[in-house]
Amino acid sequence: MLSLHTNNAALSAQSSITRTQTSLSTSMTRLSTGYRINSAADDAAGLQIATRLKAQSSGMAVAMRNTQNATSMMQTAEGALGEASNILVRMKDLATQASDASSSGADKTAMQSEYDALAKELSNIVGNTSFGGTKLLTQKASASDIATASAAKANSQATLTAKDAAITTASTGLQAVFDTAKADSDAAPTDTTKANAYATAAENLKNGQADKDAAQLAFDQANAYSTAVAASNTAGSLTGTLNFQIGASSAETMTINLSSDVSALHSALTGVSTNFNAFGAPSASVSGSELTTTASSTIDKLQTAIDAVGSVRSSLGAASNRLDHAYTNLANVSSNTQAAAGRIMDVDFATESSSMTSNQMLLQAGTAMLKQSNSMSSMVMSLLQ
Repeated sequence: MLSLHTNNAALSAQSSITRTQTSLSTSMTRLSTGYRINSAADDAAGLQIATRLKAQSSGMAVAMRNTQNATSMMQTAEGALGEASNILVRMKDLATQASDASSSGADKTAMQSEYDALAKELSNIVGNTSFGGTKLLTQKASASDIATASAAKANSQATLTAKDAAITTASTGLQAVFDTAKADSDAAPTDTTKANAYATAAENLKNGQADKDAAQLAFDQANAYSTAVAASNTAGSLTGTLNFQIGASSAETMTINLSSDVSALHSALTGVSTNFNAFGAPSASVSGSELTTTASSTIDKLQTAIDAVGSVRSSLGAASNRLDHAYTNLANVSSNTQAAAGRIMDVDFATESSSMTSNQMLLQAGTAMLKQSNSMSSMVMSLLQ
């Protein structure tokens, strides 16, 4: 039907061009972003599924980092205990040597000195090994531990005060004897009695000062130890239960409880030396007697400690192996989840390029037909002539 008011052919062409432009715009958007779904209108159900898969994949990526960090923490503790095991083996060698009748008293004293130094390093390893600023194996100080350290500090302070008072009281008299003996010795250099008095007075002053210096050192050490013990109000992370998040959901956790093994380790190490403490505190310079008096029984205590260290290391190794398997499984699940999300979200460039080309051709054809349809109204005028 020819009409001046309604051009059905033009309207049809315009509608077709609009649809083609919409499809072309969609194709261009997909090709420019690389995603098949750029808004919920593109695929509402697909977007919901892909979003859920993406959240799961992202959570698993974080969980994979968690497992690696947890493994590093386990390896840090295990490495520290490996060195502790080496120290205990050396201490056991010393105890075995000291138990032999061929070792003299002087030999045992020398061995005891090395034994004490090794025990102090054990304290440092157990008390101060940390990961990310958090201690791993240290023991929380109990009220009795704090009280004992405080009492030791008070006793050393009292000793220092007494030594200081003794020096102050005797200093004047000793100095007077010293001065008199020196003057007499200078006046009569050949008089051995006066010379001996001078030497004795000098030695007394020297010894008195040495006693005071030793008391000062003992107090400083006791004070540092007491302060460190009082500050040990948090136990190491491995002394309790550890919960590792090894998945994207709240149910995917891994629990490790080494509290009993670490407690047994502390007990065993405490029994091998008076110079060991599980607080990481600086130990006082105390000379032990493990090799000089009870070397034979110390051998068994050291074997118990070595076994306790081995037990904790074994548990840490088992946990590390499990974390490795968890990481491998997460990597597999994450890869497949990302692939599934990609099949929903990612655009097929070959298909979409073909669609864009087709739409471009349709748009050109539609535009040409719209031009032709607009000239149909001129046919009405030919009828009126």
